[in-house]
Amino acid sequence: MSQSGSQAAAFFRDVHESTAVWLVRDDEGSPTHLSADGTRSLPFWSTSPGARRAAKVWWRGLRAESMPLDTWCDLVLPDAARDGLVIGINWSGPRMVGWSFTPQEVLNRLAAVSWCSAREGSRRVGGGNGWIGGDFRSDCRRRGG
Repeated sequence: MSQSGSQAAAFFRDVHESTAVWLVRDDEGSPTHLSADGTRSLPFWSTSPGARRAAKVWWRGLRAESMPLDTWCDLVLPDAARDGLVIGINWSGPRMVGWSFTPQEVLNRLAAVSWCSAREGSRRVGGGNGWIGGDFRSDCRRRGG
């Protein structure tokens, strides 16, 4: 399995066990990454050290924060789907790279480890209420990401 693949597998296992996800943000919201194909990713981590590393690599006053998994599933993933974002999972390395999934793929993978399926069975993403916040959509290409 590739490094990114093992990071993705660890993400779903870890958040199932901890019932929390980690993100980086500043007072205006969370940064997104613009890929070469124009897709925007909103990254999350399964552990505090991973998110802290990203905040350090991406600097700009970012801090690591945790979020309950149910809040992430109920609010953030639907908002990301509505906004056309994909979800970066446990990005790592000096350039913070890794796999990204659609919000629905994230929910499907969580269901496979039984967390979301135990709560509501199958769930579809759509509509949301803006947890991501602000318009701080950082373009990581300026930082070599």
